[in-house]
Amino acid sequence: MIISRAPVRITLGGGGTDMAAYYSKYGGFTLSGSIAKYVYLAINKRFDDTIRLSYSKTEIVRTVESIKHRIFREAFKLLNVGWGIEAVSIADIPANCGLGSSSVFTVSLLNALHNYKREYVSLEQLAEEACDIEINRLGEPIGKQDQYMAAFGGLTALWYEKDGKVRVEPLNMHPDLVHQLERNLLLFYTRIERSASDILADQKENVDKQNTKTVDSMHQLKEIGLETKKAFEAGDLHYFGELLDHHWKIKKTLSAKISDPFIDECYEIALKNGAVGGKIMGAGGGGFFMFYCPRDRTSLIDAMQARGLMWMPFRFEFQGAKIVANLSY
Repeated sequence: MIISRAPVRITLGGGGTDMAAYYSKYGGFTLSGSIAKYVYLAINKRFDDTIRLSYSKTEIVRTVESIKHRIFREAFKLLNVGWGIEAVSIADIPANCGLGSSSVFTVSLLNALHNYKREYVSLEQLAEEACDIEINRLGEPIGKQDQYMAAFGGLTALWYEKDGKVRVEPLNMHPDLVHQLERNLLLFYTRIERSASDILADQKENVDKQNTKTVDSMHQLKEIGLETKKAFEAGDLHYFGELLDHHWKIKKTLSAKISDPFIDECYEIALKNGAVGGKIMGAGGGGFFMFYCPRDRTSLIDAMQARGLMWMPFRFEFQGAKIVANLSY
């Protein structure tokens, strides 16, 4: 048996500029942090020649083409894995929550399958194979941030070149500042599940059509990401909180589906209870809220829980995609 894991991420700046519709014209930039919440994949050789998959559903099929789960099917095709295999997926967080879990699943699965075949691949190859499956083969209107963060982990700046290449730069932060940032960031689950595809498809279409308002907003989000990097390296976390607030106001202009009256109400309550700034993770519309709160943390937690949101404590993680156990030899 082989067990792999990969971490989900929180976007700290520049979100959305990792999509090809934008970076292929202007270049993109994101700053993110992987957190110690994982998607696990267990792979084992099966006694008979069938394929058994267990996720939120269970499939037992005889051919790869018969697999209903799209990512399982395309990953098996890509790596030429066929009969006589069993794969089980377990996650620390729910699906459709804005933390990149679909891409994390893909990276973790690919890492497990490569090890199953006794193949060594780089973290960059894992990320690019996951991008190929989700963006090229399945046609999802997403970017490259989630796949690269799942593979590399850490507090990481990602630069997206016009030709599609991604430059990975670990953030230069003092450990004490990392701990302070970790302490002052709070994640709350809204309990609202949503599909990112519809929201991202709107943004992609507007960028493709060179909608001036949308493109200008994306430029601003990239600049906020770059300013966030400077703020971290200078140790100015309060400025980061202010940048989060600025980011959220711009992000809401990209699609009417990003926020709603309940989300707006939660945000205003958070500001009144110690938060300097915050935003919905991922495409928007639900999932997790992230707030920067250097004071009155208890007041903010109580206020959000009173509105029905669930606080999820977390810590940063710096290992990225990893084989937890390999018992196949």
